[in-house]
Amino acid sequence: MLKDIQVTGQKDTRSGFGDGIAEAARKNPNIVALTADLAGSMKLQTFIKEFPERFVQCGIAEANMIGIAAGLTIGGHIPYTTTFANFSTGRVYDQIRQSVAYSGKNVKICASHAGVTLGEDGATHQILEDIGLMKMLPGMTVIVPCDYAQTKAATMAIADYQGPVYLRFGRPVWPIFTTAMPFEIGKAQVLSEGSDVSIFACGHLVWKAIEAGRILEEKGISVEVINLHTIKPLDTAAILKSVQKTRCAVTAEEHNIIGGLGDAVAQTVAKNFPTPIEYVGTKDTFGESGTPEELLKKYGLDTPDIVAAAEKVIARKNK
Repeated sequence: MLKDIQVTGQKDTRSGFGDGIAEAARKNPNIVALTADLAGSMKLQTFIKEFPERFVQCGIAEANMIGIAAGLTIGGHIPYTTTFANFSTGRVYDQIRQSVAYSGKNVKICASHAGVTLGEDGATHQILEDIGLMKMLPGMTVIVPCDYAQTKAATMAIADYQGPVYLRFGRPVWPIFTTAMPFEIGKAQVLSEGSDVSIFACGHLVWKAIEAGRILEEKGISVEVINLHTIKPLDTAAILKSVQKTRCAVTAEEHNIIGGLGDAVAQTVAKNFPTPIEYVGTKDTFGESGTPEELLKKYGLDTPDIVAAAEKVIARKNK
């Protein structure tokens, strides 16, 4: 039951990355960290203190950082590149495509400050297209963890995962609720089982989906909430098992509905079990400056929006 999910604290997901890379580096001497003048924002302080010889400050030169990372893999290193999501993808897409994805290099592209919850920095920094950009690259794994604990677990897991990875996380302090839950790349987490509607979410909106699910349960609606933390490779078996039971779905993501999690779920469902779907995400728009809370509300990414989407899709199913 969703009411049984316990919050064990609050912390930003980027701190999960910082703690995760330091712990992974203690176990694996091949891990190196690169940053584009954002070591503090990426929470690399512990890593730098413990492993200064394994840290590369590239300066504000993201394309060079990707090229250096690709080269380091040839010597057996496992490079983690770090900067904001906008600069990790949009600014260096050509370098990622050619030097990392096409070449199959074992580079971990770790991106913070994704989505509108970046807040006051505004549209130039709030990338809402990055999941789509990265999941279209052949061979690229795309992971969007939901809280501090899961981001830490994912950061450690990708060290042992062969091939390029895009790991997306964020800036705001957020509830921690997966501390006791196992994490496996490509394996969805079923947070509650239900029969009336499936809610598939990733990133910060997993918590919003849990809140929405609790409201819906109080209304007598049986809700299945699934954390699709890995967008690619997608756990299609979990998606189909759920929608074959509920016969309708909602997707929730801090990303454009074009090209993101919703598109991935819809493609799976359309091919195998056509089902009504409602999408919670940004609607073909850029963001703007504001607090994370204000922006989640304005762009329809908040708890009430998921509740409304669930009620709408259930009504569509029942027609």
